[in-house]
Amino acid sequence: MSRTMRSRATALAVTLAGVLLAFPAASAAAAQNNSNVANSVRLKLKRSEFKDVQVTVGPHGTATLTGTVPLFEFKEDAERIARAVPGVKAVDNQIQAGGKPVSDAAIMKKLGPEIAFNRAGYGMVFDAILVNVENGVVTLSGHVKSYPDRDAAVGLAATTPGVKQVIDNIQVDPPSPMDWQIRMRMMRAIYSDPPLEKYAVNPVRPIRIVVVNGHVSLYGTVDSKQDRDLVMARARTVPNVFDVKDYIQVGGQGQNEKQQMQPPQQ
Repeated sequence: MSRTMRSRATALAVTLAGVLLAFPAASAAAAQNNSNVANSVRLKLKRSEFKDVQVTVGPHGTATLTGTVPLFEFKEDAERIARAVPGVKAVDNQIQAGGKPVSDAAIMKKLGPEIAFNRAGYGMVFDAILVNVENGVVTLSGHVKSYPDRDAAVGLAATTPGVKQVIDNIQVDPPSPMDWQIRMRMMRAIYSDPPLEKYAVNPVRPIRIVVVNGHVSLYGTVDSKQDRDLVMARARTVPNVFDVKDYIQVGGQGQNEKQQMQPPQQ
């Protein structure tokens, strides 16, 4: 081996030795940094609702949250707080929400009326929200006229005891002055008819009016087929409407809420 080759081999060996010596120190520094970040997250979560939450931070700054919280809202809050901590690059949220076990029927009994009364006084007849509960998982779907309406419904679900997860499939209908005019005309046409006035005084079961780009869908439950036919007849008198879809059920037909409120694909 020539003197030049021996010199290069020696230099390479020295470099590798330096790298190997530095590796444990670098690993220890990274581990300490992850520990510091985890402690920072724990300090931010030092509140009673997070007392059963554990935090670890692994490679690449991923914070893993485990444990339990009484409400789904707190699970989301914990993730939001963790993401804001310097050094956290991602969050793996494995927190279990729901607190003490609550039956799906009990969740529905509490949440259903709250969603029905959602945003009362803000044109709630223009929202049609479907609530489905399965194994503690609440799925919200249907239509609303604004983001505050959607956020209010999601917030109600997230703060209901026993709810483990909330899936938001609610469609916020696009803002449109023409659609808003149709909503108002449709409401006046339907509720101004004396036989239909009774549905205006029942905030839980009104006739709900959804308008998307001039297409109208009507939901709700009425007392008789005659009332349903009258609703449709009145709706068809409103100008500038492309079509009116009838999703209204007659009381006593045995239709469940999911069938009543299933939104059309428009």
